[in-house]
This record gives sequence, structure tokens and C-alpha cells, in this order.
Amino acid sequence: MPRVELSSLEQLEQSVGAQLAVSDWVEVTQQMIDKFAEATGDHQWIHVDAARAKRESPFGTTIAHGFLTLSLLSRFLNDAVIFGGSKLGVNYGLNRLRFTAPVPVGSRLRARFAVKELEHIEGGAQITWDVKVEREGTAKPVLVAEWVTRRYT
Repeated sequence: MPRVELSSLEQLEQSVGAQLAVSDWVEVTQQMIDKFAEATGDHQWIHVDAARAKRESPFGTTIAHGFLTLSLLSRFLNDAVIFGGSKLGVNYGLNRLRFTAPVPVGSRLRARFAVKELEHIEGGAQITWDVKVEREGTAKPVLVAEWVTRRYT
């Protein structure tokens, strides 16, 4: 997908109420899942034991951690939007979050970003995003969130 280039926060503010960007697809590999399990200490078999997941899981394979899917939001946003006119961005939190479907290993995901609200703060802006993470080949999103970030100029 082509990246959206923003030259200012004012330009971002003009996008309030509309979809701004769609990220490129990212494949969720077993290596990603295993590295995430190692980093977080979450080694539940449904994520890391392919043989057991094939035998016992209702999904027939390993699935990504919900928090791995969530952690990809920064990657998706950086893939989709170039924030000219600001020098840094930070996560500020989530107002709501749902993991609405599993992410089997080998899935390809992408995110759709809509600007819900932009509030000017000292030194920049606070942006509330409506985000949907889609799994290729399925109609139901795997994650829906209202994500809050801040950009500083």
C-alpha cells in the first residue's frame, strides 16, 4: 500500500472522522511467536507447541498471542504513515481493545487506521485512532481498538 505522507499535525487533523491509511500485509511466523513468548515469558502451548496445537487445539495449529497482534500496531502505523512535522511519537494507551478472532501461524495481517479525534496538547497533539487489524482471507477483524498516541513537534 502507498504510505500516507503528512507534513503537519494540522494536515492530520483534517482527517478526523475518516480512514487515513491501510498498512502493508505482515506474515505472522512461528519464529515471531516464539520470540514474543521468550520476551514475555508466555510459553502457553497453544502458541509454541505446534505438535500439541495440531492435536488438541480447536484451531489445528499454533496461534499468535493477542498481545503480539497488539504490539504490531506500531509497525503497522509506521508502515502506513510518514509523520512529517513531528519529531517523535509515543504510545499513550488504549481506550478499548478486543481480540475478536484468533491469528493462526502463517496468517497475513494488516491494519486500517481512522483518525477518531485529535486534541492539541502542549508541544504536539494527542491522536485517538480507530484501528482494525484484518487477517487476509477472512471478513472478521482479529483486533479492534481505540488507540491513543501522542506526536510531538
